[in-house]
Amino acid sequence: MFDTKIAILVRDDLPMWQRLNVTAFLATGIAAAAPESLGAAYADANGRRYAPLCGQPILIFAADLAGLQAAHRIGLARELTMAAYVFPMFATGHDEANRQVFLAEDAENMDLVGIALRGPKKGVEKATKGLILHP
Repeated sequence: MFDTKIAILVRDDLPMWQRLNVTAFLATGIAAAAPESLGAAYADANGRRYAPLCGQPILIFAADLAGLQAAHRIGLARELTMAAYVFPMFATGHDEANRQVFLAEDAENMDLVGIALRGPKKGVEKATKGLILHP
């Protein structure tokens, strides 16, 4: 049905509110990077308009740090569209500070708490192989 796949991977040792927060941020990253993934705007029976949503399913996976880092490496190797959230971003208060702490991360050993992947189905499936869907 779809030739692309979207997956969000969130670290399994975070409190639930942080998992939800990270998932929301990462979903916006994919929508911004791939506006073609969005469907048309919605309207209710009274004609009020609502924002468009993603036009395909988004699978949410739980993973430990090693699983996130492995998926990240595969995503890079397969040139998937990625959004990433690192642990130090929890301590910032705004977007510019987020970018600064992200830049300060060791690019080969990021303290990832979540990543979002979008790309060809086989590439995303390879990156998420062995991970479990979030409960």
